[in-house]
Amino acid sequence: MSNALKEKVASLPDSPGIYRFYDRDEVLIYVGKAKSLKKRVGSYFNKQSQYNRKTEKLVSEIRKIEFTLANTEFDALLLENNFIKQNQPKYNILLKDDKTFPYLCILKEPFPRIIYTRKYNPRQGEYFGPYTSVVSMKSVLELVRKLYSIRTCNLLLSPENIAKAKFKVCLEYHLGNCKGPCEGLQDEHSYLEEIALARNILKGNLSVVENYFQLHMQEAAAAMEFERAGVFKHKLELLEKFQTKSLVVNRKLTNIDVITITSTTQEAFINYLQIIEGAIVFSKNVEVRKKLDESDDDILSMVAQQLRQETNSTHPVLFSNIALSVSNESIENIVPQIGDKKKLVDLSLKNALYLKVKKEIAKEEVKTKNLGVLMDLQKGLQLKVLPRVIECFDNSNLQGTDPVASMVRFLDGKPDKGGYRHFNIKTVVGSDDFASMKEIVGRRYLRLKSENSELPQLIIVDGGKGQLSSAVEALRELDLYGKIPIIGIAKRLEEIYYPEDPLPLHIHKKSQSLLLIQQIRDEAHRFAITFHRQKRSSHNLVTALEQIPGIGEKTVDILLSTFKSFKKIQDASQAELAEVIGDSKAALVKSWQQKKES
Repeated sequence: MSNALKEKVASLPDSPGIYRFYDRDEVLIYVGKAKSLKKRVGSYFNKQSQYNRKTEKLVSEIRKIEFTLANTEFDALLLENNFIKQNQPKYNILLKDDKTFPYLCILKEPFPRIIYTRKYNPRQGEYFGPYTSVVSMKSVLELVRKLYSIRTCNLLLSPENIAKAKFKVCLEYHLGNCKGPCEGLQDEHSYLEEIALARNILKGNLSVVENYFQLHMQEAAAAMEFERAGVFKHKLELLEKFQTKSLVVNRKLTNIDVITITSTTQEAFINYLQIIEGAIVFSKNVEVRKKLDESDDDILSMVAQQLRQETNSTHPVLFSNIALSVSNESIENIVPQIGDKKKLVDLSLKNALYLKVKKEIAKEEVKTKNLGVLMDLQKGLQLKVLPRVIECFDNSNLQGTDPVASMVRFLDGKPDKGGYRHFNIKTVVGSDDFASMKEIVGRRYLRLKSENSELPQLIIVDGGKGQLSSAVEALRELDLYGKIPIIGIAKRLEEIYYPEDPLPLHIHKKSQSLLLIQQIRDEAHRFAITFHRQKRSSHNLVTALEQIPGIGEKTVDILLSTFKSFKKIQDASQAELAEVIGDSKAALVKSWQQKKES
């Protein structure tokens, strides 16, 4: 920990707020909230704190700390949520879900229609939802259309058009589903009364509608209007049938959100429900990948806030299976212990647990399948140990320029992207694949050996005898040859080469173990090519920028440190560039870019 960081931590206030960690390139890598900024941020640098490896890695990358004060911890949660959404720091959990749910909408128009849509535009009308299921949404719409005479046509029923008799009634009128406002057979006032009643159903306030039908049925019966009373009785039966399907608990439980969580060391599984008059009107499962050792409380507080924003929930009560530390005067958090409230939480938790078990079963199935492939590979290559960890090397260069190499790591038959490595070739001049292979293999296992880290159970070299021999030579110099199995795979015929064996091994083309080797080799090749392209484009763009009259190395460095990537420099407007390097230099850069694109 540098002196500058120590001074920064020591000067932090003992107040609620958010803190932001930046790396050496001033890239935001983590955002957190705290009741006390001083205590929370200081805990990261306390040597006695026991963190996992991911948190240790985060702390090792921190070079700069910034903070923003908040009035309460709830305000800090909102701030934290906004920063994460805008910047997507690599160490924060992210609730990513681009799925658009359907809504029901009462349109702003004469004789308004009720439609369903996936586009949310408040200026278009009054929205209800979202619904997690198209089926449940259509069942609500179907109930509304059975109970009320809501038009389904898209005619512009302005007073002028109706007065001019521009329209004729359609089949819906003759079927009794519409009262013919297009011909002036129903006035707008009575139509809007039906819309007002339909709005209660869309809001989930079924008791209001039930009381209305009950009252009018009794009035009609008292007036000896039995046919009219029968109509209201039929509507009550439709409403009761719908309620029976959707009712979960006591109807007195209304305007409630329920959220529960169950987790493992790496993932959290969350279920969110919205309850109106004892019925579930919205349900969603969320799976969160943990990036640090976040507590269930921290994760659930953040996800609850995001889901409430996403669904436009204003319910004043939030049930959960654990107490949330964030308090908000407009939201009451309750952890029910008995009764119908507890039943709601148990139901939500049951959904979260199902998601967790389903994920664990899927993992076990993949693990079992991969284990079978690895056992086939062990048998086919005659390995003494099951190759749980496999590392594969590949070189990439273009006409001898920018030579680079890559190494990918597979664990239990799956990519372990945290173990991938890029290599810039340091000791080889020009295009020499054999010497480059020797260098990177030597560098990789010299480091593992010096750090006393776990060695792989199989090394794969992308190439034939030459590349394999070079890699073997590097292992010999480290006294590792014979301790780690190593093979080469030639691209043309997919031949497997062993050290000191002149004849290649041919594995059956349909073998799962050969497909795994090909997958690993292709991934190493892709990783190397991507790195090479990035290096070439970076080199070419930096050179080109520096060749612009008036733009020097210092200006290029300022641009890179501000915009973080070359693409962002190219995408930036002249005004954005001018804020960083001044008007005249910004004009030079944009002029060069326009000439380059023309």
